[in-house]
Amino acid sequence: MNTNNLKKVAPRARTAFIKAITARAGEFGITAKGVSAPTVSGDVLQVAGFTHPARFVSAITRLQERVANEGFAQLIEQMAYTWFNRFCAIRFMELKSDEGYLEHGVRILSHPTQPQGFEVLDRAPEVIESLMGEGVSLDKSALLELMLAGNEQEALFRELLLGQCHRLHQAMPFLFEAIDDETELLLPSGLTRTDAFWRELVDGIPEADWQQVEVIGWLYQFYISEKKDEVIGKVVKSEDIPAATQLFTPNWIVQYLVQNSVGRYWLQTYPDSALPRAMPYFVFPGEQPIEVQDEYARFTPDSIEPESIKVLDPACGSGHILVEAYNLLYRIYEERGYRSREIPELILKHNLYGLDIDDRAAQLAGFALLMRARQDDRRLFTRDLTLHIHALQESRHLNIPKLWQALNLNADSDRGQVQDMFAVAPATLAANDPRLSLLNDLHRSFLAAKTLGSLIEVPAEQVQAIDDLYATLQTLSISGDAMQKPAAKELLPLLAPAAVLARRYDAVIANPPYMGSKGMNGDLKEFAKKQFPNSKSDLFAIFIERNLDLTTAAGVVAMITMQSWMFLSSYEALRARILGQHTILGMAHLGARAFDSIGGEVVSTTAFVLARPHLPTYQGAYFRLVDGNSEAEKAAMFKEALA
Repeated sequence: MNTNNLKKVAPRARTAFIKAITARAGEFGITAKGVSAPTVSGDVLQVAGFTHPARFVSAITRLQERVANEGFAQLIEQMAYTWFNRFCAIRFMELKSDEGYLEHGVRILSHPTQPQGFEVLDRAPEVIESLMGEGVSLDKSALLELMLAGNEQEALFRELLLGQCHRLHQAMPFLFEAIDDETELLLPSGLTRTDAFWRELVDGIPEADWQQVEVIGWLYQFYISEKKDEVIGKVVKSEDIPAATQLFTPNWIVQYLVQNSVGRYWLQTYPDSALPRAMPYFVFPGEQPIEVQDEYARFTPDSIEPESIKVLDPACGSGHILVEAYNLLYRIYEERGYRSREIPELILKHNLYGLDIDDRAAQLAGFALLMRARQDDRRLFTRDLTLHIHALQESRHLNIPKLWQALNLNADSDRGQVQDMFAVAPATLAANDPRLSLLNDLHRSFLAAKTLGSLIEVPAEQVQAIDDLYATLQTLSISGDAMQKPAAKELLPLLAPAAVLARRYDAVIANPPYMGSKGMNGDLKEFAKKQFPNSKSDLFAIFIERNLDLTTAAGVVAMITMQSWMFLSSYEALRARILGQHTILGMAHLGARAFDSIGGEVVSTTAFVLARPHLPTYQGAYFRLVDGNSEAEKAAMFKEALA
């Protein structure tokens, strides 16, 4: 894969998407200068000199509300990356048409033999038949009229593209919205032009590069690279933290982290496992003192069911670590005799968890993981799956009393029927309801979620209550009444990441954000001083402590971070905690030049594995790789040392 080419294409695509979506927003009276009120007469809506169907009015209103709440620039940025992600996803899947990723097997954005053509237009009738069904809004007769007209290619292409998005919503609701979502309005015009805003994703990236799901992660990193250049060296706003801290982890380092955490956890219970054959970067523990062996035996489970293994990436980016964890977990399930067609669904349902403050990243992480699982299960998209990958959302806009009233969870006592004089008043019942108390607690905790991310602490004892309330809200979001449905949908994005943060994990694996205190905004700096005084100097160090807190009693933390925590006096208290309360199982000291994509001496790093238990006489395995001048050299040095 030519990442240098992707580095050029992605920023240009971002600029093109933003420009096109800004122009499209103007057609609905939404500009940087303000919004224009639409007028409706019969079936016609007019706004800012443009005419549209009257049915657009509710979507336009929702967009205008978002401008009021989020700001114009932020809305355009969100819409641009959402459509960028969708076009990337469709491009990836259409090039696997022979494997049935798109059920009709037809390309949407390209043609196999015509460089500027669209196979979907040539084979429109069969695509229409394939897309028809529940959840897809296609007017078959209207589409046939467009086909027969001969000069309505643009309109036909638009309807088929949106129909494909609706179909994909069933398998990927985190990336493709349901029918009539307002994002559809901002899909720009000129889709079939040779200079269309999205063309570079097809014309600028060779088809071979789309064969690996890692292309999604690289495109994401390079998509936000210009924003990163803008904010580096400054105090970073909450919305800019993802751009300032995102870095795609080299694959060999990801393998080292996953194999020496998840793999190690499995091998402690099953030392005769054949798993090491699939782990080229696994470091076998050396002979340990008898007291270490005894202590290990004390907290090592006698047996492990694969479904019970919990793995978290608390700053998951585009999902690289989670995909690698999937690969290893698949081997574990195979070893225990599970049927191959069962394994992908079991892994997604039981084992893998990911969080990020960036909606873009969470979308792409979910997509990457789903694509990896789809390789092993052709029917995966037809299964009712909910991934445990979420973008953290702030709660400041939520009106908990109003939403609680709309949910009407105490319906039997709130319906206004005649109560006897000694009955408890509905308001008193509500005030004493532990579910309302839970919502209020989470509302307070998640006020600054886009700044604090996975550093937010949710008590482990709340996990069952959160799970129960989440299940209730899921049911109401589908089958509730007119007030319950929207209220439940508004609260689910608060509950989902809270459930992840309330759990404890056998392995927490991360390349956390790197940001010194000089770059932290006021909220983050104050939080760091108060909650993490031992590691407040940099976000990566704070995540070392946080990740240890997220593990089970026998859990493992595997991370790649800046190397500075090993040496600087400002991290003395952090080192004291690690050495005095936990155990360093191993380390690959990488130094500079571990990331080819950034080069030079910019970032000096170390990859390491920690055990939560304290084993003071444990003899770890340490590798000094600082003399390697590239990713490849360091990986080769590591393998040579293992041999």
